[in-house]
Amino acid sequence: MKSEKISDAVVRRMPIYLRYLNELHSRDVATVSSQELGQNLDLNPAQIRKDLAYFGDFGRKGIGYDVAYLIEKIRQILNLDQQISVALVGAGNLGQALSNYNMYLKDNMKIVALFDIASAKIGTKINNLTVQPIEELPKMVKDLNIRIGIITVPDREAQRVADQLVEAGIQAILNFAPIILKTPSDVRVHAADFTTDLLSLAYYLDQGKETLNES
Repeated sequence: MKSEKISDAVVRRMPIYLRYLNELHSRDVATVSSQELGQNLDLNPAQIRKDLAYFGDFGRKGIGYDVAYLIEKIRQILNLDQQISVALVGAGNLGQALSNYNMYLKDNMKIVALFDIASAKIGTKINNLTVQPIEELPKMVKDLNIRIGIITVPDREAQRVADQLVEAGIQAILNFAPIILKTPSDVRVHAADFTTDLLSLAYYLDQGKETLNES
């Protein structure tokens, strides 16, 4: 791997490559070129080659990429060659949906613990996981070697939950609450903001009409 800092955009494209490569592998496709990857993923082939070159020399000129080998290498890049345990805080509708998605995950990343503060939810089961009181978070993080936390609580509770996750030893957080979390610099936070994405889509709805009117 090159010593220069890898951009977030490059890292975020790795799972896209992995998902498509897994699809090719399921169809017994042995090799794939950057041109084919670009065409099917709607990405520039040169960008794909550049992205992968940050981590090593995986392709062969005139042949392309060995699909099985590249899957193995990208899994290593994303740390998916090891078991990564995830905790989810907030067993509401969104939390339940994410927990049920667990069964479809093929990689070594699983939600292994659920937490909530509502007494009515504590003790209930979602996809074979029992909802635990938030007070059990530090012990469960230690016992299950949990490294990532998911926050699906209301925005007014999100920062407090983030603080609890950090104090318990969580290294990364996926935040679904519509607020910006404050965490130490060594704790990575990614925001999954449905509202912003949905509202930004509205901008594009009449773009075609505007182009026609201008012409």
